[in-house]
Amino acid sequence: MPYIDQKARPEMDSLMDPLIDHIKSLPLEQQDAVLDYVLTRMLMSLYHPPFFNFNRALGVLTAVTQEYYRVVIAPYEDEKIRDPGPVRAKPED
Repeated sequence: MPYIDQKARPEMDSLMDPLIDHIKSLPLEQQDAVLDYVLTRMLMSLYHPPFFNFNRALGVLTAVTQEYYRVVIAPYEDEKIRDPGPVRAKPED
């Protein structure tokens, strides 16, 4: 979980919101590439040699992936699994 003090979030949000709005305004087929560019540029600006810092960057990316799955995807899957039901190793007779 991104443990940022609640009081610090409005400043970050005010900086990110225009960029998010801009990316959302782009054609769908461009949004992923632009987001990739933005994230890569941020990482390249913040994490420099030695390898210890590259490893920190990979840790952040891993944590982001897990947080997105936990907060966004897992609840969606929990809701959607009700429709077709869970996957089973062998269909019930």
